[in-house]
Amino acid sequence: MKVTLIRMWSGEDVVADLLEDNEDNIVICNGIVAVPTSPGQIGFSPWSPLLKGKGKELTVPKSYVVYMTEDLQDGVVEQYNNMYSDIIKPSSKLVL
Repeated sequence: MKVTLIRMWSGEDVVADLLEDNEDNIVICNGIVAVPTSPGQIGFSPWSPLLKGKGKELTVPKSYVVYMTEDLQDGVVEQYNNMYSDIIKPSSKLVL
């Protein structure tokens, strides 16, 4: 899984699994966007909520992309992996 933050020209920050990156397009699946839930808190919502089920691939023209990075906050990657990975890893925090 290649969890990537994709900034769209529309202003959306999409976190998704980047499957392919070629000259003209990117192919992603399981895209989510951050939505405010309460002061100082965010939750995640599907980027394309009308898609049927998980794992559906979307092709996005690169002309819609401002930038892409895999340098996300650890908590975002952990939550994304918990939502979409078949393997659930325990948090890296120690319990004392």
